[in-house]
Amino acid sequence: MQVAQLDAALSEIAVDPTDVKPHATASAQRDYQHSGVRIVFYATALGSILIVTCVEAD
Repeated sequence: MQVAQLDAALSEIAVDPTDVKPHATASAQRDYQHSGVRIVFYATALGSILIVTCVEAD
């Protein structure tokens, strides 16, 4: 179940990573939270690669 939630979350982020709110303490990072999944990441300059720094799942 957690893997399916994580896969869905990563798919949503991939559509438009700039649409995700900035992280509270690091403006270059983004903080995505939805359906028991939290992913903290940043995108490369062109937005083609996401570097995930933290994943939490309920």
